[in-house]
Amino acid sequence: MDRSDVMRAVKGRDTTPERLVRGLLRAIAPGYRLCRRDLPGAPDIVYIGRKKAIFVHGCFWHGHDCKRGARMPKTNAEYWRRKIAGNRERDEKILAHYAAQRWSVLTVWECETRDRQTLAARLEDFLRG
Repeated sequence: MDRSDVMRAVKGRDTTPERLVRGLLRAIAPGYRLCRRDLPGAPDIVYIGRKKAIFVHGCFWHGHDCKRGARMPKTNAEYWRRKIAGNRERDEKILAHYAAQRWSVLTVWECETRDRQTLAARLEDFLRG
């Protein structure tokens, strides 16, 4: 398998972190909608009536400041630096759009899904607020 085969196999939705977050939300506050393509950035999880959007970001793809997000491939490193910087810039624009529309947005990072108790509490706080 070469790199293009590996990259082709990367899923864009229904990832393990997304499924884990949805499982927690089912117990806390069912009634969400998935991957609304008609909204900017196509949030992974949306509560339309509450004007709340949840993005579940992969640490590598969105340049999180954790161990996994800081790791950079050795091959074609400049391409990946530009790609991840572009993703971060796009994410900032999307967040600004939602703020202007008075939506509440929560970003859940892939690394945060390892501590389910803390994540569940964070999701509850977000949905209550």
